Amino acid sequence: MKRQNVRTLALIMCTFTYLLVGAAVFDALESEAETAEKRRLEAKSQELKRKYNLSAESYRELERVVLKLKPHKAGVQWKFAGSFYFAITVITTIGYGHAAPSTDGGKVFCMLYALLGIPLTLVMFQSLGERINTLVRSLLRRLKKRLGMRRPEVSMANMVTIGFFSCVSTLCIGAAAFSHYENWSFFQAYYYCFITLTTIGFGDYVALQKDQALQTQPQYVAFSFVYILAGLTVIGAFLNLVVLRFMTMNAEDERRDAEQRALLSRAAQPGVVPAVPEAAAVTPAESGFRNVYAEVLHFQSVCSCLWYKSREKLQYSIPMIIPRDLSSSDTGVERSHSSPARCPETPEHRCFCRPRRSAISSVSTGLQSLAAFPGFAKRRSSV
Repeated sequence: MKRQNVRTLALIMCTFTYLLVGAAVFDALESEAETAEKRRLEAKSQELKRKYNLSAESYRELERVVLKLKPHKAGVQWKFAGSFYFAITVITTIGYGHAAPSTDGGKVFCMLYALLGIPLTLVMFQSLGERINTLVRSLLRRLKKRLGMRRPEVSMANMVTIGFFSCVSTLCIGAAAFSHYENWSFFQAYYYCFITLTTIGFGDYVALQKDQALQTQPQYVAFSFVYILAGLTVIGAFLNLVVLRFMTMNAEDERRDAEQRALLSRAAQPGVVPAVPEAAAVTPAESGFRNVYAEVLHFQSVCSCLWYKSREKLQYSIPMIIPRDLSSSDTGVERSHSSPARCPETPEHRCFCRPRRSAISSVSTGLQSLAAFPGFAKRRSSV
């Protein structure tokens, strides 16, 4: 089974296991409190019915009116400030639920608006997060050089640490501000910031919903908008650093497997040496590996011990890449016997890798010098 399939199955199993654990924990923590709250509210509703002599139908009508009035406690929701707030919650997928379009035209436009706005916003935040990570990596490298550190390279651990503390700092700043404006405790404000910036958006805590804040507190409104967008950028940078690395693993494996299949298919054809296209963008590691593989294919018919050493080096570098029909040193011996004219002055069973006559390094898979063997110069196309 491919490692991509194994990884996907493992992720599915881990996700469902995580869901089961979460359900068990939430059940243990919340079920008793929910039952107690339900009993208290039912007792309160019966008390109100007796006190004001309300029928069951009148009480249900009163409930509907109260629920419909709740979004209007913050003032008019669909002026420009409130509409901008709603648009942010739509394209960022926060979706508090504090306001929703009531007309058919508004609902249709909301669907079309989200259809284009959500992917646009996701791409924007990921691209911006990538630029932020690049800037932070560059600044951290310069700082290490100025401090005189021996290794100025920025590791993944450095970036993850900086990203983590940036996220925590952003949440703490927002918690301090919203606890002041909304009269929440610091824990409640921190919970609101976390639910908002992770785009969960339960709606149990929503800013700008008290005392007509959307119309009477423009500074607070501006701060809320800027904080949500800036906080999502910081979270996006952290996710770009950590999560996308794992999301692209399957794609990288598929690309690597395709390249290996192409190399093996070319190696299976007699007289054809795999070549790297000049137009393709090749990393130094891939280029070095392909050069080694090409050299092995060059020398497989020259010397069995050279072929064995080259094959051994490849096995430690990239496992499972050498085709089976080339995996035995006997193949090299047979081909060298079948073509004795390539070096007439050499005995049939003489090994080129012996110390006295060899121009071949015992460390490298290539030839350091071909001066002693001019008959092999034509086969050295990768030099």
